[in-house]
Amino acid sequence: QVQLVESGGGLVQAGGSLRLSCAASGRTNSMYDMGWFRQAPGKEREFLAAITWRDSNLHYADSVKGRFTISRDNAKNTVYLQMNSLKPEDTAVYYCAARYTSYYAYNYWGQGTQVTVSS
Repeated sequence: QVQLVESGGGLVQAGGSLRLSCAASGRTNSMYDMGWFRQAPGKEREFLAAITWRDSNLHYADSVKGRFTISRDNAKNTVYLQMNSLKPEDTAVYYCAARYTSYYAYNYWGQGTQVTVSS
């Protein structure tokens, strides 16, 4: 199993930036990938970005492509989400997730971190 802990959320003004971190522990060397999701009040959870663990292939949702960047630090087993040009509609709880195979949905989740963008 893998354990995930997010950090870095907070309050930021529109146009500002935040960097979220997700520290992974446990059986990380067998993971297929890690991803970032968000869920705003009254909305479904939305996929944002993912990075494969073996070769760092990147995938982005169209809604954040060009504004958000996913990256990882192998030595720290940590994945980051750099968020630039933030908008009020980016306000949500942000979650990181992990899985061991691409054939199934993400089944390991962090506790979430709140991001609030003020106008």
